[in-house]
Amino acid sequence: MDKKKGLTLSGKHNLIGWLFLLPASLMIFWMCFYPIVRGFILSLYSGKTPATMIFVGFRNYARIFNDANFLLTIRNTFIYLIVQVPVMLLLAIILASMLNSKDLKLKGIFRTAIFLPCAVSLVAYSIIFRSLFATDGLINHILISAGIFTENYNWLNNGLTAKIVIIVALLWRWTGYNMIFFLSALQNIDYSIYEAARIDGAGAFSQFTRITAPLLKPMILLTAIMSTNGTLQLFDESFNLTRGGPGKETMTMSHYIYETAFQKSPNLPYASTISYVILIMVAVIAVLQIKVGDKR
Repeated sequence: MDKKKGLTLSGKHNLIGWLFLLPASLMIFWMCFYPIVRGFILSLYSGKTPATMIFVGFRNYARIFNDANFLLTIRNTFIYLIVQVPVMLLLAIILASMLNSKDLKLKGIFRTAIFLPCAVSLVAYSIIFRSLFATDGLINHILISAGIFTENYNWLNNGLTAKIVIIVALLWRWTGYNMIFFLSALQNIDYSIYEAARIDGAGAFSQFTRITAPLLKPMILLTAIMSTNGTLQLFDESFNLTRGGPGKETMTMSHYIYETAFQKSPNLPYASTISYVILIMVAVIAVLQIKVGDKR
C-alpha cells in the first residue's frame, strides 16, 4: 500500500512561516522597492505632467553638474556634516562617560534630561529655535541684558549665523540620542579595567584615550554612519527653521528636492534625479566609513 504523499512537518512549518511573512513582504515591496524603481525610471524622463513627459535618458544627471543651486545645497549640507557630526559624537561620548560613573548621583535624572530633546517633534523644535533666535527672541534679550550686544541681531538673515543656528539646533536635538548608544556600550566594559588603570597611575584623559575610545570604536563607527546618513538627508531644520534662507544659503539637498518637486516650477523627474544622486553619495560615504573604521 502506497504511503500518502504530502508535506513533511518541517515543510508545513516553513509554509506557514512564509504565509505569515507574505503580507508584510508585499507591503514592503509596494511601499519601498516599487517607489525606488519607479523613481529611477521617472528620473530618465523630462516634463511637468505625465502627458508631456518625454524620455531623455541620463540628461537630467548631466544637468546636475551645471545646477548652481544644487551645488550650493551640497556645500551647505557638507558644512553641517563636517562641523556638526564630529562635535556631536564627541559631546555624546563625553556625556556618556560622565553618566557612566559609579560615583555620580541622580544619574537617571541626568540621563533623562539629556535624552528628552529626542522626544521633541522635529517640526516643533525647529519652530522653537526659530523663535529663540528671532530678532526679538530670547537669545538676543539675554545677550543684550548681559551687555554683549547693544541691539537686536537678525541671526537668520545672515548665511553664516543662520548655519550656526542650525548646527546648534542639531547638537541640541541629536547629542542625547547618540549618547544612549555610547552609554549602552560603556556599560558592557568591565569596570575593573578602569580600576586597574588607576592603580597603574593612568589619569582620566589617559583612561579615555587608551581604554574608552578604543573599546567604543565599533559604536563610534555605527553612530558616525547613522549621523552621516541623517545629515545628508537633512530637511526639517532647513525647511522649518530658516526656510533655506537667506536666499539658499542654508538650504539642504533634501529641501531642494522638495522645492523642485512641489514648489515654484514643479519638476518631478529632476527631483527624482537629485534623490538618486543623494542615494549614491550616502552609499559611497557609508562604504568609505566602514573601510576606514573597520580594520577586520
